[in-house]
Amino acid sequence: MRELHIGKNDAGRRLDRVVHAAFPNLPTTVAIKAIRTKNIKRNGKRCEPGDRLVEGDVLALYLPDELLERPAAVLPPTHLPPPEILYEDANILLAEKPQGLVVHEDDRGTQDTLIARIQGYLAARGEYDPAAENTFAPALANRIDRNTCGIVIAAKNAEALRILSDKIRDREIDKYYLCAVLGRPTPASGTLKCWLRKDERDKTVRHFNAPQPGARTALTEYETLQTVGNASLLRCRLLTGRTHQIRVSLASVGCPLLGDGKYGDYEENRRRRMHEQALCAYKLRFSFTTPAGILAYLNGREFTVRNVPFVESLGFDRVRD
Repeated sequence: MRELHIGKNDAGRRLDRVVHAAFPNLPTTVAIKAIRTKNIKRNGKRCEPGDRLVEGDVLALYLPDELLERPAAVLPPTHLPPPEILYEDANILLAEKPQGLVVHEDDRGTQDTLIARIQGYLAARGEYDPAAENTFAPALANRIDRNTCGIVIAAKNAEALRILSDKIRDREIDKYYLCAVLGRPTPASGTLKCWLRKDERDKTVRHFNAPQPGARTALTEYETLQTVGNASLLRCRLLTGRTHQIRVSLASVGCPLLGDGKYGDYEENRRRRMHEQALCAYKLRFSFTTPAGILAYLNGREFTVRNVPFVESLGFDRVRD
């Protein structure tokens, strides 16, 4: 018999999903049958697969040991550089991701990632212990491209992650970007609407001016802040969250991002010796319109990156909100 003690990060989850995550060698069909035949009990009593667990519950599993083997807890790397922290409290962490750093391990097997740095930092501070968790690890609520810098939100507990995921989905967290583009959009401010379809073969996104099969609507608000020579500094607000949305939308109106090697102007990038796209997720605002549970205290708060690397290097004045 094996016991599984339910902590706060598994509270609210379905019983069958926690069991599956905690014991990966246990087939789902076997687990469901064991629940039905009372070989898995909750607090000594019969339970159902869809039961929502609460903190303090104890699951007893009367099953062969080979099905209940758990992988050894893997400690996050503590030798990596700590994340650049813009804001932190008991529930969330806002990190400033530099250009060139991936947020998660990619298909190249990159170990130095933003989430690895965050998990290592929290482990070193005693805020995260993989051995004490059944299923949860600190996680990112949003992501940005390798060559985009700026704010990424990390959740320290499962409840915060659930709330953040809901708020991002429901557009209750406003995300603003600064970018430097070739040329100047006409008009100087407005909303770009298009349809985007991701091509998994070459990892690019196709732009369309009208609905197409498999393409999703993309809406981007933009405002021209400054123009220096043949380059403009724009502030953008995402009204939808599509892959490469800002890069493709602006390129489609003849104003590609400077330094963008995929959708940009090759000759201009070479002339300027720019190898990283001039795009920064520089500000976010928590604009909750529905209950936010343990994160309600964040409503109305706004956070801005201290320094956007390409602004002054391209000759623009420092942005003041």
